[in-house]
Amino acid sequence: MQQQQQHRRLFTAALLALVFILAAVSTTEAGKKEKPEKKVKKSDCGEWQWSVCVPTSGDCGLGTREGTRTGAECKQTTKTQKCKIPCNWKKQFGAECKYQFQAWGECDLNTALKTRTGNLKRALHNADCQKTVTISKPCGKLTKPKPQESKKKKKEGKKQEKMLD
Repeated sequence: MQQQQQHRRLFTAALLALVFILAAVSTTEAGKKEKPEKKVKKSDCGEWQWSVCVPTSGDCGLGTREGTRTGAECKQTTKTQKCKIPCNWKKQFGAECKYQFQAWGECDLNTALKTRTGNLKRALHNADCQKTVTISKPCGKLTKPKPQESKKKKKEGKKQEKMLD
């Protein structure tokens, strides 16, 4: 009989614990507010159009660009954005266009120039870049190799001067 009472007490305690847990869970869920769905804004604002990056000083490094967009109900139609022009890029093709260049070609003796071509590797901020560019530079000095005998004579002359001293 005593064993039955212990089982009833244990069963009652377990049942009360279950009821308590269910009550606690339901109150926390009831306390949470349902988030209203975000209102979808139908904007007549156009896409941002960005100018080229203008360096703060010099022709590369940190700078700014201006952005504009159109629309009757746009809160913001112009804004300024920080930007950076890499200093190692070939600026003659646009500071926002990066090219992968081939090796220099042979020297053209008629023009004394050597050329190479570059293919567009990357364009920053949707810049309008040429797909392929060509660059030229002077060939440098075309010298004839000097005979080795003249160097030997100079060395021998210096040795004789040292011996005389």
